[in-house]
Amino acid sequence: MANKPRGLNAGKKLRQRRKKFLFAKKDLAKMKTKEYKKTDPLEGSPAARGIVLQKMEIEVKQPHSGLRKCVKVQVAKNGRTITAYAGYGPGAIKFIDEHNEVIIERMGAPQRRAFGDMPGVKFRVIKVNGVSINELVKGRKEKPMR
Repeated sequence: MANKPRGLNAGKKLRQRRKKFLFAKKDLAKMKTKEYKKTDPLEGSPAARGIVLQKMEIEVKQPHSGLRKCVKVQVAKNGRTITAYAGYGPGAIKFIDEHNEVIIERMGAPQRRAFGDMPGVKFRVIKVNGVSINELVKGRKEKPMR
């Protein structure tokens, strides 16, 4: 088995060698080539505005059990439909109604996968009608009517 070149003039050869292994991991290849932006509903931005189409409950994967409260959201800038988690404590789903304007963000899942035990859910609701859902749940603010 050939070893790595060492020495004063080995730089060029080492760079060529590194290029060979750069795209060995599929996720890394997508990140380097910015290919994920083509399929990303937020198109690379950290958050997006959308309209709630329906409220729904998602059954979680094994070994957990329960129903997670989610909403189907149509993203305003490109019309794509995504599922967003309506978390932030008990009763958060009560503040979200159909046809409300919401702001969604990505959840902290690694390598653009689904978050935790919820299949297909990568986003969460952070604002409803311009007010933080966290503030609504804690009772600090009231939801404005639009």
